[in-house]
Amino acid sequence: MAVRACGLIIYRRLQPAPSSKVTDSIEYLLLQTSYGTHHWTPPKGHVDPGEDDLQTAFRETQEEAGLQASQLTLIEGYKKELHYPVHGKPKTVVYWLAEMKDCNTEIKLSEEHQAFQWLKLEDACKFAEFEDMQATLKEVHQFLCSRE
Repeated sequence: MAVRACGLIIYRRLQPAPSSKVTDSIEYLLLQTSYGTHHWTPPKGHVDPGEDDLQTAFRETQEEAGLQASQLTLIEGYKKELHYPVHGKPKTVVYWLAEMKDCNTEIKLSEEHQAFQWLKLEDACKFAEFEDMQATLKEVHQFLCSRE
């Protein structure tokens, strides 16, 4: 059976400069793992018994980034499933999209992560080494742009 994990792609909007587009003010939160290859990823984790996927996404976000569900706005209409092998076993990761209510909210990392960054799309794609995550970030950005 595939390993199942869930998480949130979290973004914040900074005050845009008068001349810039609204979408230029969007930054994405990525966390750097303190294990393995120290890859960068949105907060996510394995589904616990008796938990639904969205509960998992919010619990993991609280555990890994210190963010409460009340500090985030879940964005309707976006959900993405990624499928890839980890150590030869299939893994499914389900992501939802959430916006920070206050862009200055402090991020508090667990021991699972050693660093975090708020990144504009181009930099977020450089930090996220995996092609499917890069594609997902671009897709999220297009989704947000289309809602402006």
